[in-house]
Amino acid sequence: QVQLVESGGGLVQAGGSLRLSCAASGRTFSASAMAWFRQAPGKEREFVAAISGLGISTRYDDSVKGRFTISRDNAKNTVYLRMNKLKPEDTAVYYCARRGEKYSTSSSISGEYDYWGQGTQVTVSS
Repeated sequence: QVQLVESGGGLVQAGGSLRLSCAASGRTFSASAMAWFRQAPGKEREFVAAISGLGISTRYDDSVKGRFTISRDNAKNTVYLRMNKLKPEDTAVYYCARRGEKYSTSSSISGEYDYWGQGTQVTVSS
């Protein structure tokens, strides 16, 4: 059973930074691509960033490119999202997601992720 537990959310002023963490249970963590998605009130869940199983390739939504950095530590079964220059429009619940073990290639499509965390709230004040 794969479990994902996010942490690191909170309240921050515009221009500030946060680092989200997602700890995954289970073996073969490095075999699976990981991603972060977010959902703001009244909006659909949207892609933020993704990273391949070995961490070689990453992809970002244009809205966060240059401000957010996704990384992973396979020895710790953890993926991170470093968020800099935060804006009020970044306010959302942030979800960690994992693809199945056979899929090490990252994707921006939520339906291609099999496992999801419970989410962590990020609030950016103006």
